[in-house]
Amino acid sequence: MSCRVLVVEDNPGDLAIIEDFLTEQILNPFIAHASNFKQASEVLSAGDALFDIILLDLTLPHKGGQDLVTDILEAASLIPIIILTGYADIDFSTKSISKGISDYLIKDDLNSTTLFKSIIYAIERSKASLQLKESEKRYSDLFHLSPQPMWIFDLESYRFLKVNDAAVRNYGYTKNEFLSMTIKDIRPEEDIPIVEEAVNFYKEFDKRFAKAVYRHKRKNGDIIYVEIQSDIFYFKNRKARLILANDITERVQYIKTVEDQNKKLQDIAWIQSHVVRAPLARMMGIINILTEIKSEYTEYEEWFNNLVNCCNELDHIIRDIVKKAEDINTNIQD
Repeated sequence: MSCRVLVVEDNPGDLAIIEDFLTEQILNPFIAHASNFKQASEVLSAGDALFDIILLDLTLPHKGGQDLVTDILEAASLIPIIILTGYADIDFSTKSISKGISDYLIKDDLNSTTLFKSIIYAIERSKASLQLKESEKRYSDLFHLSPQPMWIFDLESYRFLKVNDAAVRNYGYTKNEFLSMTIKDIRPEEDIPIVEEAVNFYKEFDKRFAKAVYRHKRKNGDIIYVEIQSDIFYFKNRKARLILANDITERVQYIKTVEDQNKKLQDIAWIQSHVVRAPLARMMGIINILTEIKSEYTEYEEWFNNLVNCCNELDHIIRDIVKKAEDINTNIQD
């Protein structure tokens, strides 16, 4: 493997040993040297050499200890750093690693194999960490830039843990207000048992992806219908639920309007079928009686036939209206 190393070391003897260890394990390594923090900072800020690893002596002229660790981490940006020191200080090493140092090695215990392993592990951990940060950034961008409201809530306390800008715009609460609330606060009072039942189901059965329609309440009191899509999400080591809310209020209102119109059509069809056809049926019954009676009037047959034709035409119209109303109802249900 090829490797570009910056060695920050003020002791020529230690520098020579480190270089020997590197060339023993790495084929043609690129090794740059700085004898103090100022030189290291200048090399790192120059931008003409991209390093894979920094090997840092903990005691440099004019700077050392925690100040050195803090400043070198800032100057190195994403480059992994391994501390090389002659003193074993467990507390200091733990704090350094917690701040972002990759490893902490004692010079007296150092050999080429130990150093090489530490370098490899540090580089690979740095790559994995960078990938994780990129993944988290993509998630964060998707979360915050989503045109649909999104939030994360805690399954135990029901509290909002994070909300995006679309949720703020759609519901009328500020982010700080959201983070002081629970998901029950955006539900109508009578719907809270439904919320509790759903959350208990998620916890009991470890339910992952779920989709359902609920009623939500905006800050101004407006009730909206939302289609919720949710999944398990771990936020700061807490088991939570990630929510995407799609406002379908207009769709629900449209469906209700169509259903109301359908009900009116059904009422009209019933009237046509039962109310209007009743006198028509009586008229047609009278016609049947008249067919058995002989008339003395010459115009009788003509008027009688006209009456029959009108009744048949009216009956056909009523049947056609009823059929169309039934067809409309069938299409809406489909």
